[in-house]
Amino acid sequence: MKHHFLAAALSLLATGVLAHSPLKATTPADGAVAGAVPTEVTMTFMRDIRLTRVQATHADHDPVDLDLGDQTSFATGFALPLEGMGPGTYVIEWRGLGDDGHPLTGRFGFTVE
Repeated sequence: MKHHFLAAALSLLATGVLAHSPLKATTPADGAVAGAVPTEVTMTFMRDIRLTRVQATHADHDPVDLDLGDQTSFATGFALPLEGMGPGTYVIEWRGLGDDGHPLTGRFGFTVE
C-alpha cells in the first residue's frame, strides 16, 4: 500500500513540474560570449507565463530592473530593453506566474568582452 501511495505522490509531483513554464531559449543565449552589449534581452518559454520582474546584475553595478513595458499579459515570448553596463558578466534573473498560477523563477547569464 505504501508503494502505491508513493507512486501516486510522485506521479502528481511530476505532473506539477511538467505543468510549469520552463525557459526554452534566450538571446543572448545562456553562457554566450558577446562582442558588444545587446540592446535587448529576449526570453522564450515553453508555455505561457506572466513576467512580474526581470533584473539584470553586472559585477560593477547594482541590480537593475528591466522595463516590462506593456508586456504584462501571459505570453511565451518577451523582448526587454537592456541598458549596457559595459564589458563583463551579466546575470538576468526573472520571476513570473505560470498559466497554472504557480510562481516561477529562473536565471541565465552571458559575458560581454
